[in-house]
Amino acid sequence: MKTIFANSVPGRPGVGPGKPTKDLTGLIPMELARAEPPGLPEVGELDVVRHLSRLSRLNFGVDSHFYPLGSCTMKYNPKFMEQVAALPGFCRLHPLIPQLRGAGHFAQGALEVIYETERLLGEITGMAGFTLHPMAGSHGELTGAMIIAAYHKDKGRTRTKVIVPDSAHGTNPASAAIAGFDVISLESKDGIIDPQALENALDEDVAAVMMTCPNTLGLFERNLPRIVELVRSVDALLYYDGANLNAIMGKMRVGDAGFDVVHLNLHKTFGTPHGGGGPGSGPVGVCTRLVDFLPVSRVVKLEDGQFFLDYDYPKSIGYVAPFYGNFGVYLKAYAYILRLGRNGLIRVSENAVLAANYLRKRLEDALDIPCNRICMHEFVASAVRQAAQGVRALDIAKALLDQGHHAPTVYFPLIIKEALMIEPTETENLTTLDQFVDDLIEILERGASNPASIQAAPLNTPVSRLDETKAARNLELTDL
Repeated sequence: MKTIFANSVPGRPGVGPGKPTKDLTGLIPMELARAEPPGLPEVGELDVVRHLSRLSRLNFGVDSHFYPLGSCTMKYNPKFMEQVAALPGFCRLHPLIPQLRGAGHFAQGALEVIYETERLLGEITGMAGFTLHPMAGSHGELTGAMIIAAYHKDKGRTRTKVIVPDSAHGTNPASAAIAGFDVISLESKDGIIDPQALENALDEDVAAVMMTCPNTLGLFERNLPRIVELVRSVDALLYYDGANLNAIMGKMRVGDAGFDVVHLNLHKTFGTPHGGGGPGSGPVGVCTRLVDFLPVSRVVKLEDGQFFLDYDYPKSIGYVAPFYGNFGVYLKAYAYILRLGRNGLIRVSENAVLAANYLRKRLEDALDIPCNRICMHEFVASAVRQAAQGVRALDIAKALLDQGHHAPTVYFPLIIKEALMIEPTETENLTTLDQFVDDLIEILERGASNPASIQAAPLNTPVSRLDETKAARNLELTDL
C-alpha cells in the first residue's frame, strides 16, 4: 500500500479554499509566513476518499471481524452512542465554562450526566461514591492505590505491602508499585486464590489485596467470603479490578460482596471502543469509609436541583486528571446503561457467560484447557500439545488472521503455558462462534500434518511476520 504522496500528480486540483475576497496582508506576521508551499500531495477528492477507504480495509476491528481478545472485552459498540456523544450541547461545550454556584447553568446538562453516571455505577457495583476522573483502567488502578494509601495514612499508620495474585493483570502490580507499595505475589491454586496462602502472606504491613473476580482464567473466586474475612482481620482493603465486570453485571454487586475499592473500564464493559479505538475511562468507586479520599472536584446536587463542582474535601488525594476525565466516554456509557436498563445488563452478562462456555465445550478436545470447568465470560486454553509438534500459540494466532478472525489474547495469564485466552463477548451470534471454532480446529489439524504452513502465517494480510521488536522501535511510516 503506497502513501498518498505516491499518488500525487503536479497540478491535479483538489478542493481548495478559493481566493480570499479581501487583502489578508498583516494578518499573519511575516516571520511566520511560509517561503514555499507546504508540500502537500496534489490529489483530487476522489483520490483521497479511495485511498482512505483502502487503508480502512487493511485493519481488523469489531465492526468488520470477530475479536475474541480475552480480558479485553472487544464487544460491538452501538452507533447510537456515538450520536449521543456528538450532540452539540455536549461536544461543543467549552471545558472552561463557568461552573460556580449560581453561574453554572451553561454546564448543567454535562454536570448532571456526570452526577447521574456516578450514581448508576454506584448502583451497579454497590459502592457509596464514584469519581469519573481517571482516564484509563490503569489510571483508575493508580487512583485506587492512592486512595488506599491515603486511608492508611489518615489512620496514622504505615502500610507498605499490597498482595496481588499471580494471575492478575500486569497493571495491578505496576499501579501498586507506582503508588509506593511493595508488591507481594500470591501463587494461585487450581486457578484461584488459595485462602491458606493468603492467610500466610497477611500481616500488619499489608495495605490491600488486589483481585479480579472473575479472574483472568475466567474463573469465579469461590473462596471470596473467606478472603474478605481474612483481609478484614488486619484492617486491609480489598481492591476489585473491574476488567471482568462484563461477566457479573446485575448478578453481583462487588461492594455488597466485601470489596472496598473498584475501578471500571467503561471502554470495555459499557460499550465504548476499547484500546486504540478509545480513548478509555477508568472510574473508581469506593465504600463509605473511603468517600472523603476521592479526587476533587466532585459534582454535588443542591437542594434547588442545580449541580456544581465541589472542591471542599480536605482528605482528598487531589487532582488525578485535567478537567473531568474523558467526558465523551462516560457520556456514551451513560447512554448504554440507560438504553439497556437493569434487565438488559443482566442479559449482557448471561449471554457473555453462555458464549464463553459454548466455545469452551466445543474446543475442549482440540486444545488443552487446564481449568476445564464452568467458566464465566472467558476461558484460557493451552497449546502445549501443539507446541510439542512445533506449532506454538503465536503461530495459531497468526493463522487465525488469515481466516478473518482477530486472534485471542496469547501468553497471558503467565501461569498458563502457551496460553490462548478467549472471550467471545455477548454481542456475537452462534454462526460467528461456530465459524471461529471450525476455522480454529482446521488450523490445528493442518498444523499437526504440516507445521510449516502454520509457522508461516499470516499469508493473506498486507504484511506477514514482522520482527516485533524492530516494528516497535524502528517504525517505517512511508511505503510498506
